[in-house]
Formats: sequence, C-alpha cells, structure tokens
Amino acid sequence: MPKIPEMTKHRGFPSGLSGTQWQFTIRRANPKVTVLGQWPRHLSRDQTVALADTAFMHSLWHYFGAEPFERGNLDGERLSRLLGREVIPADRSFDPASYQAMLRINESLARKNFPQAFEDVLEV
Repeated sequence: MPKIPEMTKHRGFPSGLSGTQWQFTIRRANPKVTVLGQWPRHLSRDQTVALADTAFMHSLWHYFGAEPFERGNLDGERLSRLLGREVIPADRSFDPASYQAMLRINESLARKNFPQAFEDVLEV
C-alpha cells in the first residue's frame, strides 16, 4: 500500500461554496497527489464557476494575506484555475505534486481580475 503523504490542514478555511458542488479543501491526503497545473478559464453558462473562483480568492486573501502559504489541503482543481496568474509559486523549488508546495497570491493581478474578492465581505 502506498504511503500517504503529510498534508497540512488549514483549520478554519472554508470547505467550499455553499449551495454548489465547488469545494475549496479536501478532507484527507491521497497517495496520488493531484498535480497542480495552469488550467484555462473558459466562459461558462454555469455562473457558479466564476463565483467559486472569486469566493476562493476571497478566502485565500482573508486567510493568508500577502504571505506565502503551503498548499496543504487546498483543492488542486480550484488552485489550478488560479495558478500561474493570481496564485504563483513562492519559491524556485516549487513541486506541483507536493502538499508542501509553497504558493503566494500575485496581489496586483488578483486585485485586477477579482476586485470584489478583496472587499471585507463577499456577497454570494
């Protein structure tokens, strides 16, 4: 049986967007870690997709701020929708297949693309 990797749990971080299928965190580590990649964002008829991205960015900013943060139990799919743009590697030793990967918010681009995520309260 493969060894389960260590995974930091970000206590108090929202688990997802209420009333939708979109999650922000995972419950437990998986031996096959979801590899982070830069996923394209397409216009969708499902407005909850864009709302989930905004709510996730809001949660990241209000939980971590401008400080680097560990991937930990943050959902790989949701991170991949922001990776390379609003969320970037925090150091050169970035491993996209590690729960210990360090990331940070590209604040200037995130403020441009998700201005409402930086408000104190996000109306959903």
